[in-house]
Amino acid sequence: MEVQKTHLLGKTLDELKAIAKETGMPSFTGGQMAKWLYEQHVRSIDDMTNISKRNREALGEKFDIGCAAPIDEQRSLDGTVKYLFPTEDGKFVETVYIPEDDRATLCVSSQVGCKMNCLFCQTGKQGFHGNLTATDILNQIYSLPERDKLTNIVFMGQGEPMDNLDNVLRTTELLTAKYGYAWSPKRITVSSVGVRNKLKRFLEESECHVAISLHSPFADQRAELMPAQRGMPIEDVVELLRNYDFSHQRRLSFEYIVFGGLNDTKEHAREITRLLKGLYCRVNLIRFHKIPNVPLHEASEERMEEFRDYLTHHGIFTTIRASRGQDIFAACGLLSTAKQLSGTAPR
Repeated sequence: MEVQKTHLLGKTLDELKAIAKETGMPSFTGGQMAKWLYEQHVRSIDDMTNISKRNREALGEKFDIGCAAPIDEQRSLDGTVKYLFPTEDGKFVETVYIPEDDRATLCVSSQVGCKMNCLFCQTGKQGFHGNLTATDILNQIYSLPERDKLTNIVFMGQGEPMDNLDNVLRTTELLTAKYGYAWSPKRITVSSVGVRNKLKRFLEESECHVAISLHSPFADQRAELMPAQRGMPIEDVVELLRNYDFSHQRRLSFEYIVFGGLNDTKEHAREITRLLKGLYCRVNLIRFHKIPNVPLHEASEERMEEFRDYLTHHGIFTTIRASRGQDIFAACGLLSTAKQLSGTAPR
């Protein structure tokens, strides 16, 4: 019977030092392992060539790297690439690479499916099938073919990041630690529907940017679009956010999918202005992409521009986000691995 090995990918420096000691190696070997993992991105313990062959063999008896290449990819006409990654427990998750001029953003997933079941999101329609481990999350970056081109990472793929907070925080620690990827926290944005207690912890334990899914400033309507509103009212979320300073390096944004004839009126814009008054933030307007059996419609370009101009005129910096990868179902709200979960994943 094959022994299940523990993955090194996703381990902190202290954990790698403990592994070194456990395996009979000096503590500084943990630092060597960190460099091989997070700077060199080795795919095998045998590639850690400044560790003796005997020690590599001892390490390899219980541990492996834990990385896994994507098993499928789809390329959009606009250059966006959607990758399908396997997870530790045999499921699959989608990740989207978005190149644009001198920037390259990776949209990573934190769960297989999602519990939040937002009306407009394809991911929620497949149900919830488990949290990704830190290894699973980090592997989406580690094994990305375009890894060295990345300038930004957004936790806006499948799942609610705050619902898997321990593993998201571990991943952002590894991305920002000097011994890890040594990225600035301002290159990373983590989204949330507003899981209040988890959001508070994230704000206090991380310096990464925050993006809150708004989609309607009116409680009843937001609850119809986002069932999470019933347990996490947006007024409470905004009140929590007012306790933190977003006027310097850290950025706060609100994501707002614009639905034609539903949440694109002047009353909505006026209420957003009231809700966010005095809060240092921005609003990103997002085009809706039609999904099956959902009675929502895309707003016109003219209406989106009017909405943007109203908010901007009333002191809220607002942009219309460019839609990318719609032809390969990689745009906002379209990620789903339901087919892969049913056993039809490509091999």
